[in-house]
Amino acid sequence: MASNIEAKGKSGKSKSLIGGMSKKARIWLIIGVVVLAIVLFVVISGVRARANAASAYQTTTVERGTLTATIGATGNVRASQTAIINWQTSGTVETVKVGVGDRVLAGDVLASLAPTSLAQNVTLAQADLVTAQRNLDSVLQSSTLRAQAQLDVVNAQKSYNSANYTLNSMLAPNHGGTSANILNARAQLTLAQDTYDKAKAYYDMLPDRSDTDVRKAQAYTSFYNAQQALLRAQSNYNFFILVPSGTDIDAARAKLALAQAQLDDAQREWTRLKDGPDPSDVDAAKARVDAAQATINFSRLMAPFAGTVTVTDPMVGDQVSPGTSGFRVDDLSHLLVDVQVSEVDINSVTVGQLAVVTFDAVLGREYHGKVVEVSRVGTSVQSVVNFNVTVELTDPDADVKPGMTASVTITIQSLDNVLLVSNRAVHLVNGQRVVYVLRNGQLFEIPLTLGASNDTLSEVTSGDLSTSDVLVLNPPANFTPGQDSGARRIFGGG
Repeated sequence: MASNIEAKGKSGKSKSLIGGMSKKARIWLIIGVVVLAIVLFVVISGVRARANAASAYQTTTVERGTLTATIGATGNVRASQTAIINWQTSGTVETVKVGVGDRVLAGDVLASLAPTSLAQNVTLAQADLVTAQRNLDSVLQSSTLRAQAQLDVVNAQKSYNSANYTLNSMLAPNHGGTSANILNARAQLTLAQDTYDKAKAYYDMLPDRSDTDVRKAQAYTSFYNAQQALLRAQSNYNFFILVPSGTDIDAARAKLALAQAQLDDAQREWTRLKDGPDPSDVDAAKARVDAAQATINFSRLMAPFAGTVTVTDPMVGDQVSPGTSGFRVDDLSHLLVDVQVSEVDINSVTVGQLAVVTFDAVLGREYHGKVVEVSRVGTSVQSVVNFNVTVELTDPDADVKPGMTASVTITIQSLDNVLLVSNRAVHLVNGQRVVYVLRNGQLFEIPLTLGASNDTLSEVTSGDLSTSDVLVLNPPANFTPGQDSGARRIFGGG
């Protein structure tokens, strides 16, 4: 074999491929190799660049799940009721019955002043209270006013009847009758006077007899009848002999009008009282009792409602005057947090929504609450309109105290099985919300519409997105959108 090779070499028929090529062919071959090497370098560099660029992005994925939409705000804890109780009169503190932390009931006396140090009006109110209470008892229980009202009606009716009779007599057409009428009336008056005198004389003869004696009773009956007959005879006689003047008639009319008015007043009073005490009288009597009691109460401080004493200022022996601070009472059984919600979010907040509450002063603990009040009127501060929302704590403990700063997160909506994107992935481009999606190593700008959101996620209501799409959180800062309206490729070949 070796000899064969060597033989070929000697004959010049066996030569290398390159050595057998012409010079021009060798040049083109070299150029082709160089070009191929450059292309391979560019391709490999591009792939590496894209890989490096992709690896430089911060990404997240599109997910489908439950979105709990919330609104966050801060506020301060307060009690459902708070009362600052100050002194209303001057004096010396005699007793202090409570201290900070004590539970009290409505009406409990917290402190009182020495009676000898009280102002005169407070001291005299004790006597006024006794009188007012008696008057109230009389209105509620006594029947004297009702009986008097009934008697007044009877007497007013009599006065009216008499005045009416007098006026009618004056207006009768036969005043100043014939002489025969006058003589007859005078004769009847004379006989009536004689009968009256005899009956009276006989009755006066029996003063020592008992009122149940028959003779005395008969004598009194005769005397009474004679008296009435005399009055009638006198009136009849006067009717004929007395002709009233115009002035007399006017006076009689005035007396009748007065009698009518008095009768009306008496009847109204009777109507008011006949079925028992008038409610207005009872109210007036109670008001006088309450007024006296209120003045007496100036001498002591009382709890206006059930709660806990949170501030106590007076000490025994202190000299106080109107306005001097006394106590603070809080109803700690219901703790509330008032927060300010922007006008943009207020229509999403309704009574009954649940909330999570945290406190800087209580680390590592979450409390719960619910919305109990939403203001219907907003307040504007430096052109920013906010509405007050009140949240009641449902599980407070002793660590939560009025005045603490609270962070409140209100759950306004809960959506199941919705497409979700991270809020960090959403950008605003020319007024349109967009996200940047990485697909097959290429980056696309996708416009979208969002629905409900919370602090970290938003609901996608429209847009060319699907589950597991990779979203870029930090797209290129020098990107300039093109003119097309759909998805735009912003990185990669093609």
